[in-house]
Amino acid sequence: MQDLDGTDARILLALSEDARLSGVELAQRLGLSRNTVQSRLARLESGSMLGSMDRRVLHRALGYPLTAFVSARVDQHRLQEIESALTGITEVVEVHGIAGGADIMIRVVAQDTDDLYRIAGAILASPGIQRTEVSLSMREMVPYRTAPILRQRVGGIASV
Repeated sequence: MQDLDGTDARILLALSEDARLSGVELAQRLGLSRNTVQSRLARLESGSMLGSMDRRVLHRALGYPLTAFVSARVDQHRLQEIESALTGITEVVEVHGIAGGADIMIRVVAQDTDDLYRIAGAILASPGIQRTEVSLSMREMVPYRTAPILRQRVGGIASV
């Protein structure tokens, strides 16, 4: 993985504020040459620095207003099966292996509480899942973000 320098961070901050900026607009806004911006963007896109675009799609806009977190105890010998099974559940949007009282944390979205019940049942029925606990998100308090880390990398600037 490449290191992200201050110039990369400035480009990403500008894009986090307005993802539709063109290379020319980025260059003008940041006082960089168009070629520098284009080569930096190409490097960032080809490496493992940028996640997928679907992170920007809001599940509420797709008819899934509920978010829940399902913590699960699993059979550690069946992690591949578990991963495959959870990948097959459309409403599972993220899964993390964790340390603590549970083995994995599963983020799901649902249309309503009946839908959440169905999804929780599908997770529990997955091979290798031993026990689950569902926690309903009442409100997202801090959304997914990277801008504060990017600002720190640039040197504490408040805005691009």
